Amino acid sequence: MKMLLVLLIGAAIGIAGYIYVRDSGKPKLEKAGDQITEGANELKDKWNENVDLDTDKIREELARSGKVIRKKAEQAGTRIADATSDTRITAEIKSKLALESDLSALKISVNTTDGIVTLSGSASSLEAIQKAMKLALSVDGVTQVVSSLQVKE
Repeated sequence: MKMLLVLLIGAAIGIAGYIYVRDSGKPKLEKAGDQITEGANELKDKWNENVDLDTDKIREELARSGKVIRKKAEQAGTRIADATSDTRITAEIKSKLALESDLSALKISVNTTDGIVTLSGSASSLEAIQKAMKLALSVDGVTQVVSSLQVKE
């Protein structure tokens, strides 16, 4: 129980530290660029909501191969945001998982290599797998999500 409490406190401190470091000391021009990037990311998120993550197809793929893979469509033109490191991607996904009440950050393992995110562990439903995959796809720098999450109630 103490370990869980220490882990949760550490995660909260890590998230707060990330937000503080991300926003502190930036010149106004850089902050304006960040706001533009956030606006573009919101548009990207709305587009990503249409990614083929139908629960029936997730069920079929899990039954057939034990994995669900979806690729993010490449956007035309130049990228607004710079490429980000795998460590930052993993940390951001884990932070988002921790904030979701219906997803267990402790039961879902996240690994990132060259922008390819692998989710493994267990989820409570197909909808939870769908939500975890959408969450991972929404992170900047992610090019593909591979899920071997299993439904365990």
